[in-house]
Order: sequence, then C-alpha cells, then structure tokens
Amino acid sequence: AVFPGTQGGPLMHAIAAKAVAFGEALRPEFKTYIQQVLENAQAMAARLVELGFTLVSGGTDNHLMLLDLGELCSGKEAEEALGRAAITVNKNTVPGEKRSPFVTSGVRVGTPAMTTRGLGRAEAIRVAELIGTVLHNRTDDAKIARVKSEIHDLCARFPVYPADLHA
Repeated sequence: AVFPGTQGGPLMHAIAAKAVAFGEALRPEFKTYIQQVLENAQAMAARLVELGFTLVSGGTDNHLMLLDLGELCSGKEAEEALGRAAITVNKNTVPGEKRSPFVTSGVRVGTPAMTTRGLGRAEAIRVAELIGTVLHNRTDDAKIARVKSEIHDLCARFPVYPADLHA
C-alpha cells in the first residue's frame, strides 16, 4: 500500500468501530445471540419451504435466505408488497436470473433484526407464514393490512428498546 501519503489515512473511527464490534463478538452474550439468529433463520427457512417457496440453497446455514419467487411475482413486487405489510426484505437476483437487476426474481430475508428485538423460533415461523400470506395476496389490501397489524403487534411485544432497559 502507499500509506502514508497518496492513498488516505488510518480512518481512526473505523478502527474504533471494529474494536467495539470484535469486543462484543468475544462476549458470551454474542454467542447466545448469534445461535438464536441461526435458529430463527433455519426455522423460517424450513417453514417457507413447507409453504412451497423455493430457497436458492434449499435452506440456510447463516443469518439469511434467498427466495426464488419464480413466476409468482418479481422481487420488486414482493419487496413492495411486503413493505406495505411492514416486513422489510430486499429484491435480489437469483442464479440464472431472467429479469432485470432492477426487478429481479428473488428476495433476501434475514433474521438478525428480529432476533435483536427478542423474537424467537415461534415468531420466526409466524413471520414466514405472514410473508407467504402477503406474497400470495399482493393486491389484497385488506389481507396486507391484517398482516401489517400483526407485525405491529409483534413489534410492540418485542420493542427495540425494552422499557426495563433504563430501569
């Protein structure tokens, strides 16, 4: 490399952020958390497969999964419909993609955010079912509203910042 000089500085803020992240990863609580992230992802993936969805890898061994939506809908349509139901995913290309990268045939779903809130296996399975409901009823505003209401109820039960945090 050509540091110091022509290629930039040591980025002390990035070094500090990495130190904090590595410090957190060394804590026993992180091991428990990441095990739950994986359990939630595997439970969600299994339920999505049971519901007839195709996962690109057939399942997951990490924190995310990629659904190949095939002819059901585009990734863009799925992302928009799920967003209306307060479920955040992102459109993603799949192997052998035939659609534009701005439209896609898949969506990527992950479990770290829900796990951070405290949702467990049962809730991950329920969210998978709600994803299925939305994807099969993308134009049914009433069904999407019911899913959104249930998602909001889940979020209220598992807040980002629990009330006892500041007690």
